[in-house]
Order: sequence, then C-alpha cells, then structure tokens
Amino acid sequence: MSEDWERHRAFLAVLREGSLSGGARRLALAQPTVRRRIADLEQAVGVALFTRAPDGLIPTEAALGLKTHAEAMEIAAAAFARGATQGSEIAGLVRVSASDVISVEILPPILAALRRRHPRLVVALSPSNRNEDLLRREADVAVRMVRPEQGALVARRIGDIELGLYVRADAIAGRPPPTTFEEVAALGIIGVEKENAVVRAMRAAGIPIRMEDFAFRSDNDLAQLAALRAGVGVGFCQVPLARRDPALVRLLPDAISYALDTWAVMHEDLRTSAPVRAVFDALVAGLQGYLGSGHPSG
Repeated sequence: MSEDWERHRAFLAVLREGSLSGGARRLALAQPTVRRRIADLEQAVGVALFTRAPDGLIPTEAALGLKTHAEAMEIAAAAFARGATQGSEIAGLVRVSASDVISVEILPPILAALRRRHPRLVVALSPSNRNEDLLRREADVAVRMVRPEQGALVARRIGDIELGLYVRADAIAGRPPPTTFEEVAALGIIGVEKENAVVRAMRAAGIPIRMEDFAFRSDNDLAQLAALRAGVGVGFCQVPLARRDPALVRLLPDAISYALDTWAVMHEDLRTSAPVRAVFDALVAGLQGYLGSGHPSG
C-alpha cells in the first residue's frame, strides 16, 4: 500500500480508538510508528488533527472533516486487496449486503450451501435496509428491494416478493376470521413509527390505514416479525416466509398485498471475479427457490 494510505490508516485507527495506544493495538503496530504517521499526515495537511486530553486524544474539526475522505480510501484499499486475491479460484472475501429480514431469515442456508461447495470462500454479510453503495465498493454483491438505477452495475431481477397481512392462528381462534380492514385493525396492527412505502401503498390502494391503528410500533423489520410470531397483533410478512410457519394465518389476501421488486446486483468490474460471481449466482438461484417454495435453494 502507498505511504499516503498508511498515514490515513493510522489516522482512522486513532480516530476510532481515541488514543495512540489504542490505534497501535488496532493496527498491530508500535506506538511510535503510529505517532510518526499521524505527525507526517499533520505536516502534509498543514493542520493539527488531534488535541491531547486526560483520557486520550480529541479530534479537531479538521480531523472530522478528513474522516469521510479517509474512509473512502479505506473502502478503495479493501476493494483493491480483494481484487488482488480474487482470480479464477473461488476463495477469499466477498462482501454481501441485504435487508435485515433477507439477511437473517433467507440468506444463511443459501450461504451455508455455497460454503460447503467452496470452503475457502469467506462471506461478510451486512444486514441493513440501507442500500450500500456498490460503486464505492461498500459491498461486492447486494440484494435490493428496488430496481437499481446506478450505472456500472450488473443487475439480475429475482422477481416480486409478496408481502401480506398475517396473524397468529390462536389470536383469532373461536371467532370468524376478519373480513374487513376495520375488523383487522381491532386486533391491533404491528406497524411503524415513521410512515413508509408500504403504508403509502396501502392508502393508494384504498385501504384506510392510519398511524393510530398501530398498536405495536417499530421501524425495525426484525422486531416487527418477532412481534408477529409472538402474537402481539396483526403484521406484515413476506408470503414465502410465512408459508414456513403453520401458526400464521393470512388475512384479507385479496385486498391487501404489496410487492417487493427484488434484484441481485454487483459492480460490473467484478463480473469476472470467480468468488464474486459464485456468490452472485448462488443468491439468484437461492432467492428464486425461496420465491417458488418459501424455502431457499442451495
């Protein structure tokens, strides 16, 4: 790596750890080496980056302004290192990004089957509903619930993952299933704290959903799913995922449905990388199996 990156690497380590000693431990370097690299960087930029405090080092405004640029260098360096080790062999590190529910509920068996075939493959999975930037190489492969619009990407459409409204069967045992949205709302809806695309789509479809109808609220999809499974109320669930759980009953299927347009995406520069391509193809096949049967294919 270049001397310039080594300075910025030391800067990020000290910034994150809050001290020279912590930064040195993080990088497995001697403390004087880290101190020298910070001093060299300060001389290069012409400003102080840290001030001393009793419990460590405090970043200056200049340091905070430099942080984003240093992180961009870190992402580029990591991508370069991965590219240098990824040839025709299916081995090494591949970074994957997907939504919380897809990451936790769907991808593990797909990735387990992939690693059984390629034990030297290493997968770093980032569960996040934020679309990580593939152009900046925050991830090598991503599963997105919206059509990609960035250029320089290879995208494969998986299909529509349907969302439906569900409740635990024992919550309506001994009574007729609800036939109107008002009857559903009376059971208590698991919803969000901030209005989202699903709520807006329901209103656009003529479903009179209100924020006041939400008896349990969380903007975390995994928390909503856990609440649904626990019987807290009525909630949204991916239809293929709900098929796995006989305790869940779908409500108003003809009236309430929302499609998640699902894609597998990677940077076009990685299309010839054997490990990245193996992960990309495995995700496409596994998610298509999930759409068809409710169980991912490995």
